[in-house]
Amino acid sequence: MKMKKRNSENQSLSEVLQEFVDHNKLQSGLDKVSVKDVWYREMGPAIEKYTTAIKLQNETLFVQLSSSVLREELSYGKEKIITMLNRELGKDLIKKLVLR
Repeated sequence: MKMKKRNSENQSLSEVLQEFVDHNKLQSGLDKVSVKDVWYREMGPAIEKYTTAIKLQNETLFVQLSSSVLREELSYGKEKIITMLNRELGKDLIKKLVLR
């Protein structure tokens, strides 16, 4: 089975992959995985230990924490956390952070 030739023979692998992602509407799912990865990497193992669920819905990141003390502490720095996560994601994906 032959693959359909693209318009440009000089497309980079990243361009071909992005075209595939766009064509198959996969970006939303990839963003959800990226947000989880970035949360754990940037917030560190101490916070990861208390994080029980992460869900990106539209532009809101919902984070379930098993510690009410940590939830209270993090609530004071929501804007800073949003800025840090968006910077690491390379785009403004998160507009609101809800800690549960």
